[in-house]
Amino acid sequence: MAAAALLLWVVELRKGTWDGQRYFGLVLMLAGMAGIATARYQLGSAFAIRPEAHRLVTHGLYSKIRNPIYVFGSALVAGFVLLLHRQSLWLLFVFIVVGQTIRAHREAQVLEAAFGDEYREYRRKTWF
Repeated sequence: MAAAALLLWVVELRKGTWDGQRYFGLVLMLAGMAGIATARYQLGSAFAIRPEAHRLVTHGLYSKIRNPIYVFGSALVAGFVLLLHRQSLWLLFVFIVVGQTIRAHREAQVLEAAFGDEYREYRRKTWF
């Protein structure tokens, strides 16, 4: 991520003026990266590329948000779009959010099948 940010800075952001939108986009991107890193760390060995039910993680960010990597990933992409001042990139944002919503639904099915009532209770107490 650091290399991508440096490349972005060198190629695109050195030119042009910095306004409130760009600063907000940068803050949103940094918050998104920090949130993703924290959520990934808290997920630990339960992380999987494909939906799998290793264990139910319910601490840290996961105590409030069922899918914090997707939430913070969306924040990161939104910040990127704001930073670049490219309205057409909002289509990328919509595509990513739709994809993440579909993936979250699939993961929920796997977790509910594996953990049953425990997962349903967790789902009732958390957002997305």
